[in-house]
Amino acid sequence: MKLYIVATPLGNLSDITLRALEILKSAPLIACEDTRVSLKLLQAHGIKTKTVSYHQHSTAGKSAWLLAKLAETGELALITDAGTPGISDPGNLLVAEAVKKFGNQLEVVAVPGASAIIAALSISGLPTDKFLFLGFLPHKKGRETFFKRIQDSEETVVFYESTHRIIKTLEKLAELIATQRRLVVCRELTKKFETVYRGAASAVLAEVKAGVAKGEFVVIIEGKN
Repeated sequence: MKLYIVATPLGNLSDITLRALEILKSAPLIACEDTRVSLKLLQAHGIKTKTVSYHQHSTAGKSAWLLAKLAETGELALITDAGTPGISDPGNLLVAEAVKKFGNQLEVVAVPGASAIIAALSISGLPTDKFLFLGFLPHKKGRETFFKRIQDSEETVVFYESTHRIIKTLEKLAELIATQRRLVVCRELTKKFETVYRGAASAVLAEVKAGVAKGEFVVIIEGKN
């Protein structure tokens, strides 16, 4: 019995591995974050495998149904809208439930590929031998605690931020982070309007405000010296 965790492109549909295409074509079922988004990728590569939605709002019943299909067919592929499932993504819950239910009968197979945090770190020019990944910052509760962790971190910090909060987040960082600490903000990685901002927090904030503050953002902050 195999559960395939398949990475998909961040935006450029060409950024998918040959192995990922083989798995998605041969799997009896693909669990997707959003079947409409995944359909664009699958159609682009001529893949006609049946899909079913699985996301953060899916019920326990949906998870149980997917595990039943896995037991029935012996294989299931899991993808997210973009990047690697399970990284700041509910896919890790399905993996945990599958491992708990099937134990040694199950092989969880990584089909690696794109990951927004790794892509951003690779072009950041900041130290990457060690880094602290914080996922998405909380909306309200616990947000100040996260900023404190960022302020105190001696390692490079990386996190995701949304269109709706990127300006407020950069404003807060401009208040907290010493001017000598470098920031790199990546917007819409691999997509048509990919933009990378570099510099002190205040300078990056000004550039983002002057540009287009829309899209998916990865924020990287140099650790304190």
